[in-house]
Amino acid sequence: MALHRVRRGLNAKLANRHALSPEEQDVPKFQMPARGMAPADAYNLIHDELLLDGNSRQNLATFCTTWVEPEVRRLMDENIDKNMIDKDEYPQTAEIESRCVHILADLWNAPRAGETLGCSTTGSSEAAMLGGLSLKWRWRKKRSAEGKPADRPNLVCGPVQVCWHKFARYFDVELREIPIRPGALCVGADQLAAHCDENTIGVVATLGVTFTCIYEPVREFARALDELHEKTGLDIPLHVDAASGGFVAPFLQPDLEWDFRIPRVKSINTSGHKYGLSPLGVGWVVWREAGDLAEDLIFYVDYLGGNMPTFALNFSRPGGEIIAQYYNFLRLGREGYRHIQQTCANTAQYLAQELSHLPEIEVLYNGNGGLPAVCYKLKDGVRGFTLYDLSERVRMHGWQIASYPLPPDRKDTVVQRILVRHGVSRDMASMLLDDIRRALDHLRKNPLVHSSARQRGHHHAR
Repeated sequence: MALHRVRRGLNAKLANRHALSPEEQDVPKFQMPARGMAPADAYNLIHDELLLDGNSRQNLATFCTTWVEPEVRRLMDENIDKNMIDKDEYPQTAEIESRCVHILADLWNAPRAGETLGCSTTGSSEAAMLGGLSLKWRWRKKRSAEGKPADRPNLVCGPVQVCWHKFARYFDVELREIPIRPGALCVGADQLAAHCDENTIGVVATLGVTFTCIYEPVREFARALDELHEKTGLDIPLHVDAASGGFVAPFLQPDLEWDFRIPRVKSINTSGHKYGLSPLGVGWVVWREAGDLAEDLIFYVDYLGGNMPTFALNFSRPGGEIIAQYYNFLRLGREGYRHIQQTCANTAQYLAQELSHLPEIEVLYNGNGGLPAVCYKLKDGVRGFTLYDLSERVRMHGWQIASYPLPPDRKDTVVQRILVRHGVSRDMASMLLDDIRRALDHLRKNPLVHSSARQRGHHHAR
């Protein structure tokens, strides 16, 4: 029986979905409906409900790509039915994934970019976990060869994204997250040694700190670990979480040494769907050399007539995002990526300059030297409203801006962060500034009283 049914008592040509009876307009929420409906009706019901979501282009709290070219949408549509894990059925998709890995290895200055190993993932969180697992497996193998216990691994880092907390909990690793000193925006290299010991599987350096958008000093981290190696014999590898900066630093800060030019850097993860300009969700992890990936993590699976090596946490995944990443590499090249990222950085620096002229705002990071972003706080002594109030006020005009406290030991400092991605134009930035000025003017004239309970509970998600 066809799903499409002519509505009783109403000519189908005159039917209007906004003038239906209540039972026909209700969207099932707790059980599957007994009968189906016309494709257009199902589409329109869901389409209308999704109008309640925010406008992703005005979401300045997300690192993720919110604008893509029409050709990307076409490629995604044409490959919606391809499972990238079926390498025997879709060998060209597998080849494109391999090309992307080697292109990234070359972009990050791997010594033999055409020979190293890496893979795509669902995002940088999975990629980070794979990097962490390889560190743990290699450390455990070394400890076992030395006849030493391998039951108390730890990982040393500064303030990190929640995926590293998940990694530590899921895979039984102690996470030693070093606090930020008063007045600093990231940890210092001189803080590492005190937290490292024979059970340290590795140190994570973040290229684009979630809270402030600056780069941690990877080269200085490596020097500190070199000195620790000389003094104690502890040879601790570095993993770089370049979820955002991996697609920014090579183009905006090409002389900055953070990647495989540093021998101690053994693996790097990044998000293709952030400043890599690809649609959600694709991430990448690459190892400096093939030997830096723990061999025990590689599975050889008989699948659809072929023997296939795999070392991702997920199995079945769509191939379209990988293809879209390769499209960007071909479409833009190094020059195109550099132009886009520089344009974003210029817009961020413009925002920072204009925000610095506002009497209540103190800019902490101005978009120069790190990610295309701005981070700021209220000046000491400002009373009558908080940054959370400012976030709520500009939300009335559709803007979503993250407000949150800095990590320990700086939780007393609340900041806002604005991320400038491809598609956030100078004109949009100007309109945002106008709305921020109007919001501040309103809050000055209408101060608010905050209870301590509200202050503690009113933290926007990272």
